[in-house]
Amino acid sequence: MRSITILGSTGSIGTQALQVVDMHPGEFRVAALCARHNAQALFDQVRHYRPDMAALTGREHVDVPDDLRNCQWHFGHDALEKLARSAPADDVLVAVSGMVGLRALLAARESGRRVLLANKEALVAGGALVMSRCQVGGEHASLLPVDSEHSAVFQCLNAAEGNPFARIILTASGGPFRTWDSARIKQATPAQALKHPNWSMGAKITVDSASMFNKALEVIEARWLFDAKPEQIEVLIHPQSIVHSLVEFADGAVLAQLGLPDMRIPILYAMSYPARIYSGLPSLNLAQLGQLTFKSPDDGRFPALSLAYQAIRAGGAAAAVLNAANEQAVAAFLAERIPFGGIYQVVSDTMQRLGAPDADTLEAVEHADAAARRTADELISRMNA
Repeated sequence: MRSITILGSTGSIGTQALQVVDMHPGEFRVAALCARHNAQALFDQVRHYRPDMAALTGREHVDVPDDLRNCQWHFGHDALEKLARSAPADDVLVAVSGMVGLRALLAARESGRRVLLANKEALVAGGALVMSRCQVGGEHASLLPVDSEHSAVFQCLNAAEGNPFARIILTASGGPFRTWDSARIKQATPAQALKHPNWSMGAKITVDSASMFNKALEVIEARWLFDAKPEQIEVLIHPQSIVHSLVEFADGAVLAQLGLPDMRIPILYAMSYPARIYSGLPSLNLAQLGQLTFKSPDDGRFPALSLAYQAIRAGGAAAAVLNAANEQAVAAFLAERIPFGGIYQVVSDTMQRLGAPDADTLEAVEHADAAARRTADELISRMNA
């Protein structure tokens, strides 16, 4: 039985991870749970799973119900790191959103925990720091990707018996604006951007899917996870979300990982790695699907992808700048302060202003992140004036 700390337990990935625990109570034990603001949902989870530790990071104090006081509670901004470092767990699922995931990931590794990574920002912003502390794959894997696309690449490479890849192909659903023209996309509303056709996710990542900034972040993640050159990473639009990614090898053979668009499948794979255990989910019926389609992304309608390759080639903390500016711009869009088309403009302009700051220490990455947020906020204010 493996014990697990779930950071972000009341969010989309966290709740699905707990469903996986429910499917296999003899395989997994919950050691710690952490949420940001949703105290009542966390209380309910603690009652059900009886972890050793729990935390609310968005509160400095909460009155804990009498029946939950046997659990060790932590509050405030540093609670995330405390659980990642101190909870008696084999694995730490980092399913929080934003840059806070980077310190939590590093804390988990410093204490020897295996990390199941569902946080894009940690690897995008701090890729060099993370990969210097982690091993992806193998018997002693210390970092396992949970994103469906990177899990798919990881699974294909596991089947390659050590042969190097020639090309990684990440698939993208195309989001809700896949068939829209450029002018219409730029004026999309938050309600429209939040209607993803295939996946149920949090608001920020759903907007990122609509703009394809999520795929830009995933390109950067793939660069670090699989030590890939930018020219080795491609993106294909695949509306059915059945082929999650593909890997091409030197002889032209291409391996693909297919599965239903259900995040419990890659979550279970990471939690049970290197074993594969029964998911309890329906089998994939290709005959019923009928066809799978693919096309190249349109850079004119979805320019975010180009920024990912620009950031990789620039090096340093350019990707941290991209990530931070995007977080600020998405928040402004959801608050109806800027139009949808303004997200790309804010990120692009912030990257042009700040370039590629140093990224050799955690403090340097966080400094670049803070500078990017200030710059993005300034640009947002001007756009909103």
